[in-house]
Amino acid sequence: MIRVALDAVGGDRGPEEVLRAAALVADRYEISLVGPRELVISAGRTAGVELARFAIVDAPEIIGMGEHPSEAVRTKPRSSVVVGLELVASGRADAFVSAGNSGAVHAGALLILGRLPGVDRPGVATHLPTFGGRIIIIDAGANADCRPYHLLQFGVMGSAYFSCTFGNPSPRVGLLNIGEEPTKGNLLTRRAYQLLSSSNLNFVGNVEGKDLPWDVADVVVSDGFSGNVALKTAEGIGEMLFKAIQAKINERLRYRLGGLLLAPAFRELLSRYDYAEYGGAPLLGVQGVVVLAHGRSNARALRGAIEMAAGAVRTGTTEAVARAIAELVAAGPGPGIRLGQD
Repeated sequence: MIRVALDAVGGDRGPEEVLRAAALVADRYEISLVGPRELVISAGRTAGVELARFAIVDAPEIIGMGEHPSEAVRTKPRSSVVVGLELVASGRADAFVSAGNSGAVHAGALLILGRLPGVDRPGVATHLPTFGGRIIIIDAGANADCRPYHLLQFGVMGSAYFSCTFGNPSPRVGLLNIGEEPTKGNLLTRRAYQLLSSSNLNFVGNVEGKDLPWDVADVVVSDGFSGNVALKTAEGIGEMLFKAIQAKINERLRYRLGGLLLAPAFRELLSRYDYAEYGGAPLLGVQGVVVLAHGRSNARALRGAIEMAAGAVRTGTTEAVARAIAELVAAGPGPGIRLGQD
């Protein structure tokens, strides 16, 4: 069985929701619940979850959502984040999943697992549903400030991950920008365009925010600031549209009657475009499988994050990313690339 270390106290909904998620996958994976032992036991009673099926790894310290990431990791060595990552580093777990402080998970992964050889900046690869399928946005929040070469590495890592996950040997890679033309954007995106277009990736050019839902690329590269804004905007608009439709249906009797007829279609759409279907986002570029779940994840979303982590272990995502980066490094910086500046 694939072994998953699960942060039992990460997330906004409390440990009970995490334990319910663990119960949903207990027959498929070996789950270690990482957190304050007594709190986990108490939450298990409240949630009605039989804890005998799980290993409880005591981690008496908790990193709050508002704490400074790197400082929290240094000052709380017995936190669920640190202990969970140490399980992966020591080989006692194959993956770590947390809906807690994402910055702390990122900082802890860098400190405890370390970067893959050749990786400058690990990136968060977030799934976003589109009209025809889905895309991966990388980076979606780990690195607010980037250089052009970092974006090239994001493209390489995201392409390797997409290939492993969906069996596509040559995924389309786009660059998030404010226009389609190569000359559009700021200095970062213009230079990144040059690097991506001269790489071996299947680069399809710039992708505007309006194009994200329309299946114009498989992997969209961005700095973490812009990628996170785009992701959160898309999530917010999606939720707003569903609530607006629901409110309009409830306005009049004939709308409600029509809504009853369309209810199966609405449920199918909601399932397709619900963040819970994707669960979380892997942190690519570190030496191990780490999946960041939404802080507001319910049991279904956390189950998705666990399944995502297990899938990354099963398909050898870390090894594939390592090979792709090694090939990039072996090929040399390439003509015109100034690593000190790019």
